[in-house]
Amino acid sequence: MYMDAVSEVKARISIEDVIGEYVRLKRTGRNYKGLSPFTNEKTPSFVVSPDKNIWHDFSSGKGGDVFTFIMQAENIEFKDALELLARKAGVDLDQFNDKTKTTVKKEPLYEVLKDAAHFYQKSLLKNKKAMDYLSKKRKFNKQTVLDFQIGYSPDSGNALFEYLKKKGHKTDLMKKTGLLSEYRGKDQDMFRGRIMLPLADSFGRVVGFTARILEDNPKAPKYINTPSTILYDKSRHVYGLHLAKNAIKEQKFSVVVEGNLDVVSSHQVGVKNVVAIAGTALTKFQTKSLAGLSENIRLSFDQDRAGLAATERSLEVVADQSVNLSVITVPEGKDPDELIQKNPAAWQEAINNYEYATDWVIKKYAQEFDLSKPNGKRDFGDKVTEILRKIKDPIEREHYIDLTANMAGISAQALKERIYQKSQTTETKIKKPVKQIAKDDQKLVELKKSVDQLLSITLFMIGTRRFLKDLSGEIFPTLEQKAVFEFLIKNETAEPNITKYPQLREQEDYVKILAVNFEELFQDIETLELQYEAERLKNKIIEQYVRVKKLEISEQLATADKNQERVLLKESGKLVKMLSEKKVQNG
Repeated sequence: MYMDAVSEVKARISIEDVIGEYVRLKRTGRNYKGLSPFTNEKTPSFVVSPDKNIWHDFSSGKGGDVFTFIMQAENIEFKDALELLARKAGVDLDQFNDKTKTTVKKEPLYEVLKDAAHFYQKSLLKNKKAMDYLSKKRKFNKQTVLDFQIGYSPDSGNALFEYLKKKGHKTDLMKKTGLLSEYRGKDQDMFRGRIMLPLADSFGRVVGFTARILEDNPKAPKYINTPSTILYDKSRHVYGLHLAKNAIKEQKFSVVVEGNLDVVSSHQVGVKNVVAIAGTALTKFQTKSLAGLSENIRLSFDQDRAGLAATERSLEVVADQSVNLSVITVPEGKDPDELIQKNPAAWQEAINNYEYATDWVIKKYAQEFDLSKPNGKRDFGDKVTEILRKIKDPIEREHYIDLTANMAGISAQALKERIYQKSQTTETKIKKPVKQIAKDDQKLVELKKSVDQLLSITLFMIGTRRFLKDLSGEIFPTLEQKAVFEFLIKNETAEPNITKYPQLREQEDYVKILAVNFEELFQDIETLELQYEAERLKNKIIEQYVRVKKLEISEQLATADKNQERVLLKESGKLVKMLSEKKVQNG
């Protein structure tokens, strides 16, 4: 159960977001940094690597994945950490109770949904009213309907249910896909009398449906969607991505609209780098999916207050990502589908006349307030400050401070002071401090940190591994440190990317920590200096190990009998010899 559940949770959450609830993090290159939650340090040495899905605290020597952090931060066991993070990620742990079922669980669901989409397509061909709606009102041609697998759900109440039963699908699987609902104790079709738009993943597999009512009814919602399932999560889903991804790569930007039918209309007129989201703003998951194809994303949301709020929230989502977010203004207050129906060329023109999202939002707010009056300037400043405060790049922030100050007729210094005040207020609102973990013996902590540094150098610099030969496995405090040490001793010429070796599969997270260690401390140091550093660390580790062991022996001697005392004194003699041999080697 655990391995499948852990993988699913890790796939659904961002390690920087989770740890950011406990530690105030700032982006530094590819990683994030903050003050150690486990020590009282004054200089940030706590590092989170989203690429490696790992964290490392140089101050305390601790590190690991998101589960390790939660266990230490909350002082809880792994099982409790899994449950806590599963709730954050929206993962139902019950689905992982039977591991043998988990591995085959999703495939039958895909089959149910594929057959359902086929049934809806066949039903469309039999319903003239639905066909007329698509061809005459929406003006979709046959190829478009086929490309998007558009269908129709009969209004009988159980037509799909009976069809899927005949195909051999079990009722519980139909329920798990969101295709059935219970009415008066009986299983009924969830979708009835509606135009059906299949929701597909990036590979084109159907994961759910959006359903538009065919005959408008004030008592019924115009659109209903598949509820959250094992396959479908609206916060992650990007409608039309499987059909748009090649065009996004070619055009080097994506267009995000609010309506699925806007996507269909746009694709029909040849503008195919268009997708839609379900919701009022981009999520991090959706942004990552799109940014993987192109870092340029253009939003075409409604131009009303809700669209402004959605754009502002989207700006916050992409603040820590390498994304260029822009806004497309559709003329005459129309949605893209209306504009396309009237003039497809005007849709392409609107896409080309984009404006950077920050500029667009600031101008929108400038139109809301009377900037000739003090209270208008104050309210405008309040709104814009929230936007400017979240801009990470100092040069970009300075640009928008000057722009906003000129627009409102206020001084840039006054605006900077307002941003500072807001930031100070926010600093006091961190969710909760991490509980200080009981300190390890400081000498042992320092030994662990030195070992991490030596292993990170010898792992990534093959020529320094000779310094490990003077050490023995007993010196290494943890099992994972010992495992990496023994591997490097046996594989002196193994290439640095050794995570591919099965011998270290269980130490994969620790190897990632060593990679972060090397990147932060050593990657810019010349080879000769690294060799000196490796030798210095080797000698330091021996000294630290002797101190730790002597302390242990002195504590044990206080309660030892004569036989134990002889053993302990003999061990102490070995330590003295080890230290003297090191001094002889160093001249």
